[in-house]
Amino acid sequence: MRKLSPYLKPHWLFVLLAPLLMVLEVCMDLLQPRLMATIIDEGIMTGNLSLVKSTGAWMLLIAFIGVIGGVGCTVFASFASVHFAADLREDLYKRVQTFTFKQLDRFSGGQLVTRLTNDVTQLQLFVEMLLKIFVRAPLLIIGSTVMVIIISPKLALVLVVSMPLLFTALYLLVRYAFPMFSKVQARLDGVNNVLQENLRGVRLVKAFVRGDFEREKFNQQNTEYTDFAIKAFRIMALNMPVMMLIMNVSIVAILWFGAGQTWAGHLPVGDLVAFINYVTQVLFSLLMVGMLMMSISRAKASADRVNEVLNIEPEKQTPKAQPLKNIGGSIEFRNVSFAYEQDQELILKNISFDARRGERVAILGAAGTGKSSLIHLIPGLYEPTGGSVILDGKNVLDFPFEELRKHIGLVLQQTILFSGTIYENISFGKPNASMEEVEAAAKAAQAHEFISKMPNGYDTVLGQRGVNLSGGQKQRISIARALLLKPAVLILDDSTSAVDVKTEIAIQKALQSNWSDSTCIFIAQRISSVVDADRIIVLENGEIAAEGKHEELLLNSPIYQEIYASQQRKEEILHA
Repeated sequence: MRKLSPYLKPHWLFVLLAPLLMVLEVCMDLLQPRLMATIIDEGIMTGNLSLVKSTGAWMLLIAFIGVIGGVGCTVFASFASVHFAADLREDLYKRVQTFTFKQLDRFSGGQLVTRLTNDVTQLQLFVEMLLKIFVRAPLLIIGSTVMVIIISPKLALVLVVSMPLLFTALYLLVRYAFPMFSKVQARLDGVNNVLQENLRGVRLVKAFVRGDFEREKFNQQNTEYTDFAIKAFRIMALNMPVMMLIMNVSIVAILWFGAGQTWAGHLPVGDLVAFINYVTQVLFSLLMVGMLMMSISRAKASADRVNEVLNIEPEKQTPKAQPLKNIGGSIEFRNVSFAYEQDQELILKNISFDARRGERVAILGAAGTGKSSLIHLIPGLYEPTGGSVILDGKNVLDFPFEELRKHIGLVLQQTILFSGTIYENISFGKPNASMEEVEAAAKAAQAHEFISKMPNGYDTVLGQRGVNLSGGQKQRISIARALLLKPAVLILDDSTSAVDVKTEIAIQKALQSNWSDSTCIFIAQRISSVVDADRIIVLENGEIAAEGKHEELLLNSPIYQEIYASQQRKEEILHA
């Protein structure tokens, strides 16, 4: 948790004022028992009503000052903890935005959501409690212990017995609580994962009538989380009763032995009452320490999980990185191999080919042959395991990634749209784009026609993930978003799979007419999508099995001939 302390530095004034005001409250609390003893011994016992009134007035004033200190401490502690959490959450979000695809693969969506929400909240609560207790508890323990010794050193021996018992109980509780809270947070990840997955696929669940299965899957994760949470809170539940038991036994012991001293005339009644109050303050302070220790257990588990994200190095530029003015778009793969992890089997093996500026290169192959992995290497979303990807004569890893990606238009296989208007989605990569530019990109992507028919046109608000659009409409908006950038390199990852052949041909013609200077690398499943490509690369088992134009491959490539024949048979069956 020490690594997170810098997040409190910008709010040092709140961090300073909260304990100072707590010192004020503690001082007032330490004065109250002595004044009460004075009222009892010198006022009530002697019938001095004026002393009772004057001392009582002082007690009210001191109590009021203590309230000001306590409320002020709470307010400033809240300010500090809320700002701490906001800054931490912002940094976590920024750090996640810098992750490479490989780093993102280490976490599920639910794990990141839990860290950004629940774990940060746990740390916020801990900081607030710490600022209120870390001064109050020690000062009350020390101050009250001194007062107890001054009043009656003999009775103070009760504390010598009770305090070790309390510390032992605290140690045992914390020892068993910490690992349990780590497991609770891990189970919460599982609940969030299942919940997110179900909410994303709720329409599919309904369509296949799999609600019972999904409920059972969620209930299993939720039950595991609940079981561990109950175990953890069961340990926490022991905290208060154990502390109260020790405290009450201590007070009974004080009354037992203190009564004898009072009857013998060695200890005034007022001092006995003050003694009990001071002992109660000591024991309650230890109880607060116990609560703080339990909070530390939860915060430590959350801090470890938060640091797991913060400790991941952000996407760095290589020392050779140079400012990027413009790029031509020529691409070369030199003996490129790739695996997602060092100890895993290679997905791509010795891939070598080039694409000159303005060329249209199609990637064809069965599912799982590494097509998407290959194109993700061009903008540096992953690093090759071996070999290099060259852009305009330079390794892509030598470019500043943010600048490089401004010149690459990427349409991912999974269509991603955001809540907002159609205009905002198309202009996502170029927020200052004019309406004319957006419309031109939409026309090329064959999206303008259906957008214009909507009641609000480009101002139509899309639901989350574009739920109010068809699959083909989503893909066309995604293509328009990439075309708006007028990229030097355009990458299409099977981005017309939900579009009919006629529309796909129209998109290709628009690209050839208006984006002829862009190097286009596109993945396709249909032979009809690649027949006009300048070059077709056929992947099989992560290797290039064939390369050439459509006519050449029909004559010389058995695997291409097989793909072509199988798709022809399907079309004949459909026509029949």
